[in-house]
Amino acid sequence: MYVPVRLPLSLDPSGQRPGGFGGNMSASMKECLQLQLLEMEMLFSMFPNQGEVKLEDVNVLTNIKRYLEGKREALPPKIEFVITLQIEEPKVKIDLQVTMPHSYPYVALQLFGRSPELDRQQQLLLNKGLTSYIGTFDPGELCVCAAIQWLQDNSASYFLNRKLVYEPSAQAKPVKNTFLRMWIYSHHIYQQDLRKKILDVGKRLDVTGFCMTGKPGIICVEGFKEHCEEFWHTIRYPNWKHISCKHAESVETEGNGEDLRLFHSFEELLLEAHGDYGLRNDYHMNLGQFLEFLKKHKSEHVFQILFGIESKSSDS
Repeated sequence: MYVPVRLPLSLDPSGQRPGGFGGNMSASMKECLQLQLLEMEMLFSMFPNQGEVKLEDVNVLTNIKRYLEGKREALPPKIEFVITLQIEEPKVKIDLQVTMPHSYPYVALQLFGRSPELDRQQQLLLNKGLTSYIGTFDPGELCVCAAIQWLQDNSASYFLNRKLVYEPSAQAKPVKNTFLRMWIYSHHIYQQDLRKKILDVGKRLDVTGFCMTGKPGIICVEGFKEHCEEFWHTIRYPNWKHISCKHAESVETEGNGEDLRLFHSFEELLLEAHGDYGLRNDYHMNLGQFLEFLKKHKSEHVFQILFGIESKSSDS
């Protein structure tokens, strides 16, 4: 049985945490980053083989250490990684995707487990169970190792009893899902292999939306939360740095979410560029055309969020 590790912040002579979350935020942040490095050391000792712990940014731990030593002023990126777990019975693998917010362990950890051996419904139930378990931890408790132990102890039933969820039951309650729409901004999207990857991932997962290529590059993806998060992780991994999720919209639903979709498929959106040379790094896409596209799909409000420019209606 795994015992949660709680590493309290050190106290100064007055009995107060240095900086505390009510005081100097930078000091608090550094304490949190120190705890995160300690937990990463534990994970690397638990999974010593190369490739078992895959960091999204291979330099992130070095950058955090430099920040803590005062050799780097800018706040380092968040620690994001994937651990591949081997479940003994049945013989299956689970990829646990982990994101540590800068203030973890004093804010919630972001976790998502997936396996090709699980259908979508069981993967949803697995992650709900994992999230519920992690929610029992108190602020300040390191819980990645506990999440791993929970998956090793509890995931087998999700693989062995997949068919049970589909058996009718008079007492069964509808499963509530989160329908998510993410608006993603990139400085540009030009490369053919990247464009192909985005389209392939969008069509493989049960998501709809679009990818506007050129400069800037805009992606909208909508569907159930776990599918959108998998899309977001897959297109970024391993080295797409200049990309961010500018806005997300979510709603709880008991249905299949089809009535919530603004788009019918996942497609590439090609618009005119300013200038006569088409897609080139020094030519911006026609944002006026993009605004009209958003209006047709009831998303005009996102224009200001993406670009910081208020849209002007053509009717005014």
